[in-house]
Amino acid sequence: MQAVIAARLSLIVLALLPLGAMPAKAYLAYVTNERDDSMSVIDLDQMKTVKTVPVGQRPRGITMTKDGGEILICASDDNTVQIIDPKSLRVVGELPSGPDPETFALHVSGNPLYVSNEDDNLVTVIDVPARKMLAQIPTGVEPEGIAVSPDGKTIVNTSETTNMAHFFDFATRKMVASVLVGARPRIAQFKHDGSEVWVSSEQGGMVSVIDPQKHVVTRTIKFSVQGLRAEGIQPVGIRFTPDDATAFVALGPANRIAVVDTKTYKVKQYLLVGQRVWQMAFTPDGKYLLSTNGLSNDVSVIDVAALRVVKSIPVGRLPWGVVVAPK
Repeated sequence: MQAVIAARLSLIVLALLPLGAMPAKAYLAYVTNERDDSMSVIDLDQMKTVKTVPVGQRPRGITMTKDGGEILICASDDNTVQIIDPKSLRVVGELPSGPDPETFALHVSGNPLYVSNEDDNLVTVIDVPARKMLAQIPTGVEPEGIAVSPDGKTIVNTSETTNMAHFFDFATRKMVASVLVGARPRIAQFKHDGSEVWVSSEQGGMVSVIDPQKHVVTRTIKFSVQGLRAEGIQPVGIRFTPDDATAFVALGPANRIAVVDTKTYKVKQYLLVGQRVWQMAFTPDGKYLLSTNGLSNDVSVIDVAALRVVKSIPVGRLPWGVVVAPK
């Protein structure tokens, strides 16, 4: 009876709180530090790095399993994907990734994992729970970005030297189309509604918008920052807001993130962040966007609603990837 009364009192207290005083959700960000062979852990309540742990050599891509029980890291120079326990922050296993894994993506169902093997021009398919390689799929030269369509039926892989986005059928694991994009494509990202896939081209200085059904480029988005030469603007990471209304594009050595209206395909503004901005991740509630800044060795925290950088958090050397999860 006392427990019931206490629960009811708690609900009454929460109801009486003003909206701004509602308890905030607590998140941790995990950042791979390519040069330090480490992973930084950021407490987003405190807005600071609270722990740095050793991982494999040259860590780059990072993600978390769908159930939140494991962190996966591409340990590129160890030729493996490491499994990290988010509670103990220790390496508890490995996945057979193939040589030089750089980036990866989980299927929308949570399994399998698709890994780019840059040196061998392959995409490795891994059963994560079984820790078993299922297949290796030939792709273009120097495969980089991986994206899975929201319906789970299509896998997209970019190849840096071929300058293409390759489309694979999930069921057959066969390539069904290749689309020419700008020079040195890095990241592919589907809109949440699956209507478009955006591909960043680092050397081309552009983003190609592709119709994933017709396999054609429908738009090309270019960027211009006052005072910077065109060759200094190198798009890499791409992220969409949950409603797909806005895209954020990391512009590498331009030290800026472009904010793009996805209806007009126009840049609304540029956000000045750290040096050589690379990858990005939203907090699960969509309130903040975090970016890794490789040459300033920090993470920028962006208030998404205000479109304003609110914090710079020091991490290890050459931060590359970032993933955010509840505590």
